[in-house]
Amino acid sequence: MKFSSQEEYGLRCLLQLARHAAKGSFTISEIAQAEGLSVPNVAKLMRILRRGAFVKSVRGQAGGYTLARPPGQIFVGEVLAVLGGRLFEPNFCDLHAGVMQLCTHTIDCSIRSLWRTVQLTVDQVLSKVTLEDLLSGERELSSWIKSQTRGVLVPLCG
Repeated sequence: MKFSSQEEYGLRCLLQLARHAAKGSFTISEIAQAEGLSVPNVAKLMRILRRGAFVKSVRGQAGGYTLARPPGQIFVGEVLAVLGGRLFEPNFCDLHAGVMQLCTHTIDCSIRSLWRTVQLTVDQVLSKVTLEDLLSGERELSSWIKSQTRGVLVPLCG
């Protein structure tokens, strides 16, 4: 399992807007330059984020994009759901691609139970983390996550 570049870069674009909220709107080319992304890629991400009601577009000479809500009211879980979906969807087993009409493990599937648990754990963390939390920096966020999960989660990065 891994997050897509769309999810990663979409979240980074929102963080750019959050960092520059006091200065007003931020253009697609400014976001692209700040993140080292192509203008067409940022334009695509901003369309998705606008449809998801995370950003507003501002027209005119001082136009660009702004956050639709304060950073403390935008939860990472919501953003990732709009940008790419969840790791495990409840209807996954309904999309069985085997040779039989139903999966042979429909009645008793330990793997399905594992994926549900992983998704629940991911949802619990991502439903608590906001853009404002992400603005605090890596150390502060790591400490906050550790306190929220009571040390159950092991950091994957140094």
